[in-house]
Amino acid sequence: MVVVFYISGHGLGHASRDLELIAALTRAASDVRVVVRTSAPRWMFEKHEEIEFHGVEVDTGIAQIDSLLIDDAATARRAADFYREFDRRADEEAAAIEAAGAQLVVGDIPPLAFAAAARAGVPSIALGNFTWDWIYAGYPDFESAAPGVIETIQSAYGAAGRALRLPMHGGFEPMAGVTDDIPLIARRSNRDPGEIRRRLGLTGDRPIVLASFGGYGVELPFAAIGDAERLAIVVVERHPPAGVTYPDLVAAADVVVSKPGYGIISECVANRTALVYTSRGRFREYDVLVAWMPRMLRCGFVSVDDLRAGRWAAAIRGVLVQPEPDEQPRVDGAAVAAAAILDLSRGESLSS
Repeated sequence: MVVVFYISGHGLGHASRDLELIAALTRAASDVRVVVRTSAPRWMFEKHEEIEFHGVEVDTGIAQIDSLLIDDAATARRAADFYREFDRRADEEAAAIEAAGAQLVVGDIPPLAFAAAARAGVPSIALGNFTWDWIYAGYPDFESAAPGVIETIQSAYGAAGRALRLPMHGGFEPMAGVTDDIPLIARRSNRDPGEIRRRLGLTGDRPIVLASFGGYGVELPFAAIGDAERLAIVVVERHPPAGVTYPDLVAAADVVVSKPGYGIISECVANRTALVYTSRGRFREYDVLVAWMPRMLRCGFVSVDDLRAGRWAAAIRGVLVQPEPDEQPRVDGAAVAAAAILDLSRGESLSS
């Protein structure tokens, strides 16, 4: 069976969770061949021999100045340019789906995936925790700057045959009749945190803090902050040290400092690591994430001003004395989604 995955190029979280899903899918069915079409970085897929990677723009996401600052005008302008040619793009992607011999399309969560699949006559499944029409509707000037885009997106989402909705969600009204909720998809380290700390030379008694600001990054004087606040700060680079994965870094840390996003929240939950988060600008998902977080993990807020000024210690020590939430959320969403995809590809109902 050939499955074509359309993966949003916005940030790294969509690709990270889809790699977990693809791994679960290929473990569950050895005859599955996966084609990925995305503008996410090629390097994220290079070690995965089971994936045929196609670099292509499939959505425009949000225009970011850095991890903490959003460019509203550029967001609307890019979306308007992309969706002006949406019919042509959908025809081209339908041809690509047919050329791949696909039996199924999975989209996380570019509207183009579902419009193209419908034109190719191939079933499609949406996966995500938010939809782009919902995000864009949160910008007061979006509709006037990009007229008709939200309507086009909603129409494309309406072509999805099924939607697998992750926790911390918003939107999905265009797919209301076909939506099923699944647990978190999250990467979990299988290494001893103490071993990772020794590998990184983190043997002192200072709290270990992982500074993680995604693919967009943020310029901060991390070494000076660590010295001033008596913290051992590990800064995430594009590639962790050899033999150490990003989930290993999360598991080895006492606290992660980051902007809130599905990926980092889910991985802190899976590895039982506390999270100190800051504001990420006007992004509609933010309020939803902040409402969910206290139920799922130890967390606390630091203002952007305090973050940039290096005043981290109070927030970090605050989350370290918090009790764990009463109930640990399930993090087996990759296996659940893989089973659902296989069931649906065979014309069966969703497995519980």
